[in-house]
Amino acid sequence: MTYSLMVSLGTRSYPIYIGCGLLTGRLCSDLVKSRKALVVTSEKIAPLYLESFLSGFEDNRPSTLILPDGESTKTLVGLNPIFDSFFKNKMGRDSMVLALGGGVLGDMVGFAAATYQRGIRWVQIPTTLLAQVDSSVGGKTGVNHICGKNMIGAFHQPDSVIIDIDVIKTLPRRELCAGIAEIIKYGLIGDEQLIKWIQDSSRLLIDKNENALSHVVKTSCAMKADIVSRDERETGLRELLNLGHTFGHAIETYSKHKNWLHGEAIAVGLSIASQISFHLGYLRQEEVNQIISILSSFGLPVKPPKGMQPSHFLDLMALDKKNRQGKTRFILLKKIGDAFVSEDLDQTLLVNCLRTACKS
Repeated sequence: MTYSLMVSLGTRSYPIYIGCGLLTGRLCSDLVKSRKALVVTSEKIAPLYLESFLSGFEDNRPSTLILPDGESTKTLVGLNPIFDSFFKNKMGRDSMVLALGGGVLGDMVGFAAATYQRGIRWVQIPTTLLAQVDSSVGGKTGVNHICGKNMIGAFHQPDSVIIDIDVIKTLPRRELCAGIAEIIKYGLIGDEQLIKWIQDSSRLLIDKNENALSHVVKTSCAMKADIVSRDERETGLRELLNLGHTFGHAIETYSKHKNWLHGEAIAVGLSIASQISFHLGYLRQEEVNQIISILSSFGLPVKPPKGMQPSHFLDLMALDKKNRQGKTRFILLKKIGDAFVSEDLDQTLLVNCLRTACKS
């Protein structure tokens, strides 16, 4: 059974389809119809899913492009093979590109689609839990720069998002748990009951129980769809989705996008944000302990990389996209399930919390 929900954005509204066995291309075949289409996937995903995906196209089989894997490819230079393939296949404004892969690939393909001929249509088919519950929904596209993560990009909504729960079952445990970090974030910003459910169902999630995975994917996508529908371009409410990300992006840039998965860096960011929220007098110590306990139960880190110091955080966070008038803005917690934006965080408190977090 396929579950669907809408991201309501007027003429740019689109459906999110969630279910098992959706990775056959049949849903995309109806979208493509007579259009010229290109499937972009990665070296890791192609052997697993590309042929079965293409089998769903009967009369109008798309062209394909297989890219290298890894966050290190997510650069302006890394976009060139996608643009080259657009030109090679003589794609026009009525063409469509299909992103079959994880969050890195989706971000890159979306940005290429946003900028080629000033915008062509595209579809997200995310193959990691993290991409399914986060980056595939909302139209954020982009690439990294040596100075910061996702600093070059555009908002470009897809035509649809197709989420196959079956692919999560093949994920290595580390990638599965990295995706769960983003789901924990959703609970922390607006759904205390989700946090309790995750805490009670951690074993089911780790064991890749189909019903448990379906529940958290549907819940997360519904929350993000609602937020994006109300604040497409992150001018207010959508900023709350960045809980933990200011610190997490600094960790990813510090580590040169190596060794750390996005969700792992976000887990550390959630831990730091909860500690700051406690020292501001919002969270209770038992709530901080609960957050750290849930993260740890999935094997997620709660400490920054070895050698990273407060000064590294401060320098890298100065480039955060939420900053206004030279001030770093932080997403913090009044309580579990209630997040807010802090625009005037005391610098001494921030440094002290970072210093504590950086202790081995």
